[in-house]
Amino acid sequence: MSKYDYDLFTIGAGSGGVRASRLAASYGAKVGVAEEYRVGGTCVIRGCVPKKFLVYASEYGHGFQDAKGYGWSAENVSFDWATLIANKDNEIDRLNGIYIRNLKNAGADIFQSRATIKDAHTVHLEAEGRDITAERILVATGGAPWVDESVPGHELGITSNEAFHLEKMPKHVVVAGGGYIAIEFACIFKGLGADVCLVYRGEDILRYFDADISTQVHKEMQRQGIRVITQAVFDKIEKLDGEQKRVHLSNGVHIDADCVFWAVGRKPATKGLGLENAGVELAKNGAIKVNDQSQTTAPSIFAVGDVTDRVNLTPVAIREGAAFAETFYNDNPTTTDYRFIPKAVFSQPPVGSVGYAEHEARHEFKNVDIYKTDFRSMKHILAESQERVFMKLVVDGDTDRVLGCHIVGEGAAEMIQCVAIAVKAGLKKKDFDDTVALHPTIAEELVTMKTKFTPSSGDAP
Repeated sequence: MSKYDYDLFTIGAGSGGVRASRLAASYGAKVGVAEEYRVGGTCVIRGCVPKKFLVYASEYGHGFQDAKGYGWSAENVSFDWATLIANKDNEIDRLNGIYIRNLKNAGADIFQSRATIKDAHTVHLEAEGRDITAERILVATGGAPWVDESVPGHELGITSNEAFHLEKMPKHVVVAGGGYIAIEFACIFKGLGADVCLVYRGEDILRYFDADISTQVHKEMQRQGIRVITQAVFDKIEKLDGEQKRVHLSNGVHIDADCVFWAVGRKPATKGLGLENAGVELAKNGAIKVNDQSQTTAPSIFAVGDVTDRVNLTPVAIREGAAFAETFYNDNPTTTDYRFIPKAVFSQPPVGSVGYAEHEARHEFKNVDIYKTDFRSMKHILAESQERVFMKLVVDGDTDRVLGCHIVGEGAAEMIQCVAIAVKAGLKKKDFDDTVALHPTIAEELVTMKTKFTPSSGDAP
């Protein structure tokens, strides 16, 4: 008989924690899970899933406009924010219930409580006022939006957490940030009819993507009427009459809005967990340091997902959770492969990307070939839309291996999932070239780019 209450106790019931707990329980482990908010975590409850519903909603506005060129009359359409939020909430409730049932069906015990670590094998449940012991403790608390609290009036802004529960649709939105969340919500609010301004401290938005992606998305946002201000930050936010706020920028400009949106990054959710009580070492940003088996500096404590700040994507957290369970509860040592992970930005139009950006490839490989195409899709001709599609292949000039693929345009995220298989498998540009195109599609351009891109004197290498 075990000297511990549980074989595994998981703190946090997001995607990574749930996957690890379910699998461990299915392999015979006695598992407990503590979640202080709702089972499902950031992605399901207040992240990628509800955000995608808002993305879908915002795309209809463009669709109604484009439909006119195809003979449809769309003069009397209207949008109701309350209906969208209510329907979104109903679906999130359903998903939350599924996650709970799946954990219980696997045999895991669920505790609705904040949990903190007392020592290497002890967890304190605050709601119940009692301690629980476990042979292993898994921390899967994810991350949380970061707000620059040095800015006077910062509390007048909202984050993505609050955006899903606004009582009414804002009319004027100013967004701080230039990454995934900032770009996506700027496009969401614009698509739903708001005036939007995005403010970013850097020279280029989406700085972790290929430079051509950044440029293309910037152009498309401006084409939609989103005001983009770079190389500036919030200096002060002040409250005006009613719901109005005034945002003062570092460049001397001020912007009035009824919604100020912070999207300047996220931080690992480790504050107040008591990790220091067990000797768990943290990085400067609060992320939990782990080895390739997700083990911390305390041998009995492990961590997966965004709380480790490795690759902050839901599918990665799921893989990490599965690898942990396989290794320690199924006698199947498994590690997570972080190479060639596809990623998407659900902007309008969306972004899909996998593998090396051009600048990364040129740093790692001696000879790099680039293939590009930029065009209006067939769908947008009759619609008289000026939206464009951009595609780029990054190729090792010595081996012909495709190192990366980057797409901006309708269906980019769906296409990149399939292309990621080819890139991860190490297929060559010749394999792309030898594939017969499917016509007429946007995706056919991926196999018809035959001419190497040659930079002009004004193009960056």
